[in-house]
Amino acid sequence: MDWKEQYKSFLWITGFFLFAYFLPIENDTFRNAIIDAFALAKWYAQEHVLLCLVPAFFIAGVIAVFISQASVVKHFGAKAKKWKAYLIASVSGTILAVCSCTVLPLFSSIHKRGAGLGPAIAFLYSGPAINILAIILTARILGLELGIARVIGAVSFSLIIGLIMAFIYRKEEKDRADAQLALPEVEEARPLWQTSLHFFILVAILVFVNWGKPIETDGFWYFIYANKWYITSLFGIGFAISMMYVIGVRKLYVLLGVLAVIISAIFFYHTPTVPFVIGVVATTLALTFTKGEPNQWLGETWGFTKQIMPLLGAGVLVAGFLLGSAEGNGGIIPKDCIYTLVGGNSLFSNFFASITGAFMYFATLTEIPILQGLINNGMGKGPALALLLAGPALSLPNMLVIRGVIGTQKTVIYVALVVIMATISGIIYGTLF
Repeated sequence: MDWKEQYKSFLWITGFFLFAYFLPIENDTFRNAIIDAFALAKWYAQEHVLLCLVPAFFIAGVIAVFISQASVVKHFGAKAKKWKAYLIASVSGTILAVCSCTVLPLFSSIHKRGAGLGPAIAFLYSGPAINILAIILTARILGLELGIARVIGAVSFSLIIGLIMAFIYRKEEKDRADAQLALPEVEEARPLWQTSLHFFILVAILVFVNWGKPIETDGFWYFIYANKWYITSLFGIGFAISMMYVIGVRKLYVLLGVLAVIISAIFFYHTPTVPFVIGVVATTLALTFTKGEPNQWLGETWGFTKQIMPLLGAGVLVAGFLLGSAEGNGGIIPKDCIYTLVGGNSLFSNFFASITGAFMYFATLTEIPILQGLINNGMGKGPALALLLAGPALSLPNMLVIRGVIGTQKTVIYVALVVIMATISGIIYGTLF
């Protein structure tokens, strides 16, 4: 008998028994935290998974299959010019309206395909930190000064953190770079512009289906919001054409999928999410029954989904339990306590804002109304910037997935760098303004 395994089972059973025995279900705060945990999970499932994560998983699959390792190495690996790799990675977030979780499959893809640790980390931070919608709303709602500070802080953060990570693991990166340099030049299976076009269409769909409602009810930004589903439909047509002539999916399957989407759009005109879901299902079926690269694309997409979704689900539940949901009564940590702790511009208030933001989950653009409420309740300008720089780029679910991609040690160092730099930036900004 393996006594070690038996004792391990005994400890698990004992631990669960003690947890259940002392479960404080009669405590109102505990019960509210439980409710908020599931409320946040429900909100996440309803508002975020279908329109954000699903397109992101398909984009990650495109990177994994259609963007060759040679291409990634060329732009982000050892063969790339350092300034170019970091520049592209640091500003990539301007075209991606993604949150700290949606960027994960994209980060995992480029790292898997051979991107250097530094540029990959720069991309990981910049993706959710500086998307153009968030910057515009920050400047318009929270003030131009804070919007400019967010841009400067986010771009410089991505560069500095990426460079520091690359320096710390320079020996490991050198070995990886040497292996890449030894690889022969590989001829692309299709012209890069075709793959880029397909990728751009998917990114455009991701951006426009998640286009947030602006404060004003007129003007250019509201026009885009009011017509975002029509714009998405145009890119959907481009997606169907690309599926047939770039990716090589059988035309009959694509046309049947388009027909299903059109019919569902007619019957569910006021619920555009339904045709979107039909489009996802049709794409999945078309890729399932097409051999070769299209089927590999679906396989990679499903692989990222299996790797990331369970961790995200667990992380969202924990985040909701600790910090509550937007509409709930609060988690175990009281909201009033948070408001009290982030007033002024002390080292502690900035650090607390950074560490709290790092563990909280912010969907794309939700950090702005949350921060507006905190500022209205006495939050200082420095801690506000610290939260903006640490919050959207990190979250507890995000950390769990990053750990699965690059390991525990690198994840701890990355999180620590973000928190430390956000704290320092908050203090500087709070002192100046």
